[in-house]
Amino acid sequence: MGEKKNQRKRYIPGLASLKFRPTYWNPNEAKKLYENRSNPGIKQNTILFEDCISGMDRMPSNCVDLVIADPPFGLGFSGKEAQYNRNKNLVLDSYQEINTGYDEFTKNWIGLIYEIMKPQATAYVFSGWNHLEDILREARLSGFTTVNHLIWKYQFGVFTKRKYVTSHYHILLLAKDPNNYYFNKMEHYPEDVWDIKRKYKKDQIKNATTLPIELVKKCIEFSSKPGDLVFDPFMGMGTTAIVAKGIWRHYFGFEINDKLSQVINNRLDSIEPGQNYVTLKERLDKIREEAQYKYPQAYSLFCKEAEVKIDVKT
Repeated sequence: MGEKKNQRKRYIPGLASLKFRPTYWNPNEAKKLYENRSNPGIKQNTILFEDCISGMDRMPSNCVDLVIADPPFGLGFSGKEAQYNRNKNLVLDSYQEINTGYDEFTKNWIGLIYEIMKPQATAYVFSGWNHLEDILREARLSGFTTVNHLIWKYQFGVFTKRKYVTSHYHILLLAKDPNNYYFNKMEHYPEDVWDIKRKYKKDQIKNATTLPIELVKKCIEFSSKPGDLVFDPFMGMGTTAIVAKGIWRHYFGFEINDKLSQVINNRLDSIEPGQNYVTLKERLDKIREEAQYKYPQAYSLFCKEAEVKIDVKT
């Protein structure tokens, strides 16, 4: 018998990732989208120092493309406790907890982000396990669909004797319309467990709960386009705004504690719009460089098919 038709090709680990191409914009296209975008009723690229619930109540409906929300823990946490092994003099006295029941607080702010989000918008909501039930329930009751329940793995828990050490955080990807939401798959095989480290500089002033730049950047790149409006109801140190500005997105949000005003402004003034936007070539070059070590067979075959001169490192 002749060779079977439609014979399945041999699977080579890593090859599909090397061939993958995300939808992407060159820097000039991204800049143009950013500069030509306006949001009626919103003073974009602004952070207002007030309570987010009263602030969102004044915002237009259907005006936000993406939400990044890291609400208070509801644990009486300050970030200066001795068990966290930090220099408390470098932790800003800025973290504020809620003064109502966590379920009521969650119901109010999640219901409001649903109203201000566009039909195709999504929201990334961060939560510890303590109040995850409240957030899941209120998201469902507000009309959201949970698209993904992501896990951010990193070591932050204190030493324990009678239970496991907490070493992860929950991130819920919520959509208003589960059948029609924006998602740009930036990786061939994007997993729902993220191992992203916090990066602290020695002797640098910090907030109690600042999220890593790379963590927020991943959320924004997967779920928004250049020129989109990214909203954060709990700005903290302004990380969402800083990331958005650096990759050609507009930002808007609230922070209840005006003690952070100068720190946020200094951080925002330190970068130019689009300065951290990575070109597609740079992305692909990084993938290929890593593949030389992780998938040498796939890398060799990929280069052969693409007629690329290679020097596989072993």
